[in-house]
Amino acid sequence: MTRILITGALGQIGTEISALLIEKYGKKNVIISDMREPSKNGISENCRKLDVTDGAVLEKVVNEEGITDIFHLAAILSATGERNPELAYMVNSVGTFNILKVSVKTGINKVIIPSSIAVYGPSSPKKDTPVISVTRPDSIYGITKVDNELLSSYFRKKFGLDVRGIRFPGLLSYKTLPTAGTTDYAVDMIMKASLGEDYTCYLSPDRTLPMMYMPDALEALMKLYNADKSRLRYSTEYNISAFAFSPKQLENELKRIFPGFKVSYVPDYRDEIASGWPESLDCSDAVKDWDFKPRFSLHEMVDDMSRNFRLLNTKH
Repeated sequence: MTRILITGALGQIGTEISALLIEKYGKKNVIISDMREPSKNGISENCRKLDVTDGAVLEKVVNEEGITDIFHLAAILSATGERNPELAYMVNSVGTFNILKVSVKTGINKVIIPSSIAVYGPSSPKKDTPVISVTRPDSIYGITKVDNELLSSYFRKKFGLDVRGIRFPGLLSYKTLPTAGTTDYAVDMIMKASLGEDYTCYLSPDRTLPMMYMPDALEALMKLYNADKSRLRYSTEYNISAFAFSPKQLENELKRIFPGFKVSYVPDYRDEIASGWPESLDCSDAVKDWDFKPRFSLHEMVDDMSRNFRLLNTKH
């Protein structure tokens, strides 16, 4: 029987992957956890408050719940990480080491650990950036994600642990709003336009970054989770994205639907973080190894998100 532990289950990805896994495996077999107290409220019958930096408590939860697989989504994101580097290191690096160590000790079948385009840095190629490339980031978030990738590869080779993951681009969703990522401006901009409000963007108008709509991200994560292990050449390093755009391009796309929408640009420290990231990614390895194929275009995503934001606003 599959018993899945999700760390960081109240975050942007965690909230939506939890629902997907519960639909597939049932409420009794998905244990959601977070530093905040998870509310049962129909999401899952098994909710735990869990600090991944405490290895002893993590091991206790894994044993008590009979966990077979782990989706490790607990992380401090880029903007918060720059404000509190020590916290980012403890959660992202120490927490991930604890996950890997406990997984080996308790015989976990599969561990899913998302990575990020933040592993790249100013010396990385900007366009069609390949999986095997220079990864010398200058943000603490990126540094910890490189650490996670190397640890995952090490545990895979040394202990035979099945660790899998994706370098996520910026993710957009109308269901669970992001709070601390550098690419979050895109969700904010679409939401503001949908509500008839103007927007002040903290990135430069021409700061092009790879992006993806959440339904495609979730489908990719599940496809990798279920992929034949023998086909996987990498551990947590797979690049994926659906499209790339700049804030100005997104603004113009929104003006197609909302002609009166206005954006002003006041770049801050987050623009400096994003300046070291790729403008586009080479995703051919994910296509070859586990049939990655996004469904939504930029045009389709903007239409769907703006429509849903307007529906949510009407309900409230």
